[in-house]
Amino acid sequence: MNIAVLGYGTVGSGVVEIIDKKEVRLCAEDLAVTRILDLRDFPEDPHQSILTKRFEDILEDDSIRVVVEAMGGVNPAFDFTYRCLAAGKHVVTSNKELVATKGLELLALAEEKNVNYLFEASVGGGIPIIRPLSICLAGNKINRINGILNGTTNFILTKMFREGASFEDALKVAQANGYAEANPTADVEGIDACRKISILSSLSFGSYVDPKDIATEGITKITAVDVAYAEDAGCVIKLIGTAEQLPNGKQHVQVSPALVAKDTLLGSVDGVYNAVAVNGSNVGDTFYFGAGAGKLPTASACVADVIDCVNHDKERRLMGWGPAKEGILADAATLPMVYYVRLAGKVDTGALGNVKVLHRPDEADETAFLTEPVSKNDLLAKLDAAGLPAPTALIRMASC
Repeated sequence: MNIAVLGYGTVGSGVVEIIDKKEVRLCAEDLAVTRILDLRDFPEDPHQSILTKRFEDILEDDSIRVVVEAMGGVNPAFDFTYRCLAAGKHVVTSNKELVATKGLELLALAEEKNVNYLFEASVGGGIPIIRPLSICLAGNKINRINGILNGTTNFILTKMFREGASFEDALKVAQANGYAEANPTADVEGIDACRKISILSSLSFGSYVDPKDIATEGITKITAVDVAYAEDAGCVIKLIGTAEQLPNGKQHVQVSPALVAKDTLLGSVDGVYNAVAVNGSNVGDTFYFGAGAGKLPTASACVADVIDCVNHDKERRLMGWGPAKEGILADAATLPMVYYVRLAGKVDTGALGNVKVLHRPDEADETAFLTEPVSKNDLLAKLDAAGLPAPTALIRMASC
């Protein structure tokens, strides 16, 4: 089975390397990469003879049955993917931005052309999560997903907890180690995790959830002070993507920092690792952990999808979601949750109900506490009614 790779960067070169090693298993046919598309020159590369800068060399080659899109971004990845699917070729991708924003259209085209559009590597890198949700847990209604979906932010928060580093210093270390880009906005502002929870929620609940409709907050406001109070609560702070089916039929989909109890599986995930906790109606709690990025972990997920395409060359996988449902997303600010609150000054919390006051070693002129379950809107209204200042920090607690 002839394979083409679009993009010869980190993931694309990893795909070629794995296929060259002949380590693939359970594949109905031998795999061979016969074309690699990239605009750059690779004069010393051993695959020089199959490199091309012309997309049509792949599109017009009928011997190529599977195309791995590892370009990233929407353009020209969308155009190339669309044309490959329209030409009857299977497409595999690691491109979470493309899947999250254009997946509905591409999945519909794949169905029309009876080919596969698979994207295991788009969420969690080497962690199997797309296939478990769509196949292994198909006998369940998915109740809730909580995930650490971005390794950069998890590395930064781990440095802050383990070493007392500031956000700024931890970010510099992440950049120096190659875990964060020179412009880390997509990671630290939660954009990357938002795209991934969009894919997981769409897949789990059956209707498209647009990333732009998801309440998203990054980690740039987390301080060493918040770390200390979280410690007193027996928690760590993680950037958590949540997708939850509510009893009223609506969905709670959110990305934000969250307190996570240390004695939970999610609470123990440190460094650049990712993890996803899934609760199903029949299976109960399941947990998926591993390398959320990196050349070979991500490429291994792509190659697994290539093998799936080969083994289902004539009959496509049933995988995807339907159109968005208007009004399906609940406003996260109206949902009852436990919140960590930090206020300037020593204040009387009696008017706020039964709260747990928190402490840190170097007591300052401030007050921090955990609330009872309350909506963000109601909490802010209570603070205002009691004449208390607006919070200097307000972080939800994840239900893991």
